[in-house]
Amino acid sequence: MNGQLKIFEKMLKFGFLIVIFAIVSATNLFSARIKDIAVIQGTTDVQAIGYGLITGLNNTGDNPQTYFTNQSLKNLLLRFGLTVSQNNSRVRNIAAVMVTANIPAFLKSGSKVDVTISSIGDASSLQGGVLLLTPLSISNGAVIGSAQGPISVGGYDFSAYGSNISKNVATTARIPNGMILERDINSTIISDNKIHIVLRQPDYTTSMRVRDAVANLPNMNNSATTMDAATVEVQMPAGADQNQIMQIISQIESLNIITDQVAKVVINERTGTIVVGGNVQLLPATIAHSGLEISIQKQAIIPAPAPFTIYPPYPPIETAEITAREEATTAVPLVVQGATVQDMANALNALKVKPRDLITIFQALKEAGSLQGELIIQ
Repeated sequence: MNGQLKIFEKMLKFGFLIVIFAIVSATNLFSARIKDIAVIQGTTDVQAIGYGLITGLNNTGDNPQTYFTNQSLKNLLLRFGLTVSQNNSRVRNIAAVMVTANIPAFLKSGSKVDVTISSIGDASSLQGGVLLLTPLSISNGAVIGSAQGPISVGGYDFSAYGSNISKNVATTARIPNGMILERDINSTIISDNKIHIVLRQPDYTTSMRVRDAVANLPNMNNSATTMDAATVEVQMPAGADQNQIMQIISQIESLNIITDQVAKVVINERTGTIVVGGNVQLLPATIAHSGLEISIQKQAIIPAPAPFTIYPPYPPIETAEITAREEATTAVPLVVQGATVQDMANALNALKVKPRDLITIFQALKEAGSLQGELIIQ
């Protein structure tokens, strides 16, 4: 363990971060409960959406020329018996927003759900605003609840005299427990006395292991069938009542399964983060990498006229000094025996390159057939 920590410290010294998850042998494979890698079909969240107005903004709302915001304000005031002129209102403390929520299955009327709010106009900040009563509907158009209340913004954005200071995004916000359900979220998980287990990451090997684990439960022999890489169908015992079915589902969710991982290398080009999956292997390869650094220094020379002369100042003369330095390195034999953290870390650390160079090397290894896995660049 100390040796691995030293390797990662050296990697950070060279300006990039490599996260490696290794699978050494079958006994060290990742084991997870079925409820952590799969869901019972019919228990997924229900998405809801609505359009609303936020008030109470400190001159950071939508521009008065934003048509739909002004139209929404007029319609709102009309409900309270106030008629507003057709001319644009001169208010900057309101903003039109979209309100969204993910509602877990089986929630009942009166339950509270968090909502997310996002500006759809040109408001600069939603800080300090209050969401007015907003109905939320699901995909079929049925209204299932409403949201209202003071919003919580995880950032700020202030501007004055051409200067600006900001943190995160100030045009999105949340209201914890801001939505109250008006209808039950009913879901059907049992059809023809069967349930379906759906893997979050489809994989034939993992689905077969789920089938075998379910079949080992008491009175569940030959009850599970693998439908495809993502779905396992489970037949409930004949004559089982509701309590017995719920108990079986609880037992199935608690089963531990050894998941099979696809060999992947994920590279985030923006942050320089590289994640190498444990099943990734590198076949023997030799890499020769050199870096070319070009430096351009701009200089301005201002000629000075002779003293006591009447000539006007001479215009400055701009010059540039260009230098190039090529850093030659010896060829590095990249040989990885297996997929251990130690071997993979040693091989990558031997290259001593920057993140963008490392991305290029991984692409070249993939093209050469040395990288045994899928290369994903984000």
